[in-house]
Amino acid sequence: MGVGNRAPLPGEFALIRKYFAPLAAGFSGALDLEDDACTYAVPAGHELVLTADALVEGRHYLGTDPADLIARKMLRVNLSDLAAKGAKPVGYLMTTALGPDIDEDWIAKFAAGLAADQREYGLALMGGDTVATPGPTTLSVTALGIVPTGRALRRRGARPGDRLFVSGTIGDGILGLKVLRAELLELGSNHRDALADRYHLPQPRVQLGAALLAGGAVTAAMDVSDGLVADAGHIADASHCGLIIHADRVPLSPAAQEALAEDLDLLPVLLSGGDDYELLFTAGAGFTAPGSGTPVAEIGAVVSGSGVKVLDRDGVEIPLTVGGWQHF
Repeated sequence: MGVGNRAPLPGEFALIRKYFAPLAAGFSGALDLEDDACTYAVPAGHELVLTADALVEGRHYLGTDPADLIARKMLRVNLSDLAAKGAKPVGYLMTTALGPDIDEDWIAKFAAGLAADQREYGLALMGGDTVATPGPTTLSVTALGIVPTGRALRRRGARPGDRLFVSGTIGDGILGLKVLRAELLELGSNHRDALADRYHLPQPRVQLGAALLAGGAVTAAMDVSDGLVADAGHIADASHCGLIIHADRVPLSPAAQEALAEDLDLLPVLLSGGDDYELLFTAGAGFTAPGSGTPVAEIGAVVSGSGVKVLDRDGVEIPLTVGGWQHF
């Protein structure tokens, strides 16, 4: 955000016309953002998947983060929720409650970030609201996607005997936050940069989610936003079963591996830190990973009982005192 003297922001409607209406140009139902609501005709044989997430300055992002990266992360955390349902993104509604430190340069960069990810993920702004607040700045998106009727992946459905899988790598999000807070100084600059990038720009697994849905073998799924162990617990609770995670099978990036080698006490942090936005899912014995371009690792199993146990390579349970991300 800018500092020092700054010109006041244009009025609400001027901001919308200059920065946000162009983001809606690809979606006719947005009505050029001139009306109080948008329209959307759901394709035959499909149903809507809707998800909403808010980002609060100082809680979900740093006030020093670049505006374009804040915008892209705001979109991507919602796209990750759609991916976990196997949904195809359609568009989004956005509310921006802008604090007193926001200037027009920040808005321009914010809109440019949204435009970049709209092109990458094939969606458009559908509508929303723009207001001022004494702070902190609060940003909210409601994302819309579509799935074939009755086919959306759910947290409920895992069964004893299923295997547990996760995409990508785990722990980079929380390590990236540590880097931005001037921690992990012992890491090489290339690893520090890679971790910061993973924190700023998560990779929603939209193609993988669609492939898992199409394959038909997945029994339960969700995205890893609050931490691997905490989110595994959500699947266990919804499915009325237990989950076993083998810590040595959890995929780690080269940067996370180096950080762990420097400090073995980081393992609980990696497993519980959150902000990974990978897909965690269960599937039966015949499951094979789809060719979506995203690596998938088998990290455990579904068992009778309840809760989540994390085991080391010798099968001994690892006590975890670090909880997942808490929004309150």
